[in-house]
Amino acid sequence: MDYAFAPAPVVTLEAMSTRPFPVRRIFCIGLNYAEHVREMGGDPGKQEPVFFMKPANAIMQNHSILPYPPHTRDFQPEVEMVVALHKGGRNIPADRVDYDYVFGYAVGLDMTRRDLQRVARDTRGPWEMAKAFDHSAPCTAITPECFCGNIARGKIELKVNGEVRQSGDISDMIMSVPEIVSHLSTYVELFPGDLIFTGTPPGVGPVEIGDVLEATVAGLEPLIVTIGSPA
Repeated sequence: MDYAFAPAPVVTLEAMSTRPFPVRRIFCIGLNYAEHVREMGGDPGKQEPVFFMKPANAIMQNHSILPYPPHTRDFQPEVEMVVALHKGGRNIPADRVDYDYVFGYAVGLDMTRRDLQRVARDTRGPWEMAKAFDHSAPCTAITPECFCGNIARGKIELKVNGEVRQSGDISDMIMSVPEIVSHLSTYVELFPGDLIFTGTPPGVGPVEIGDVLEATVAGLEPLIVTIGSPA
């Protein structure tokens, strides 16, 4: 095919002993831990989790320098378990998700320009510039499900400069992984290569240039990134 210009390369993540995993889309679920809903001023009994997206090229590889983004003075990381799909579809039954659809798991950070998110919330505007900007999705290599099993519980934590900032358990999620995949597939057709960031526990707060972030989920490779100077 003779394109008008060279197309962008495929975004990939390493996947242990298998071939690289091609990232198609990035879906995120917000407000999926009750205590995080409360710290954001909501009521988990009345506020359902919400879905949003990031572009595939927002992926940043593990052990990278993450440039502090423009147009924010409140840059916040959110540690999340990431689910990688190798099968897609519509209206997927929840009881088939774990073994038929999940390729593996990773650790990610949903980087957020919190001040822009507050403006979007107050004006009922879109979240894209608060959530879907360059380098906003650092992520580890994927651990295939055949190595780690289906992850339904286990410690999830974020340390900033060695001090615990966020801490919780995967079992604290309001919607489980099968429920997330099943529910999302009623809105859009899912495809192999889709990633889903599954929500964050409480304790979010701003980071500064020079801070070292270490995000962990029990049984998975840790994610370590350093906040660098603006690009």
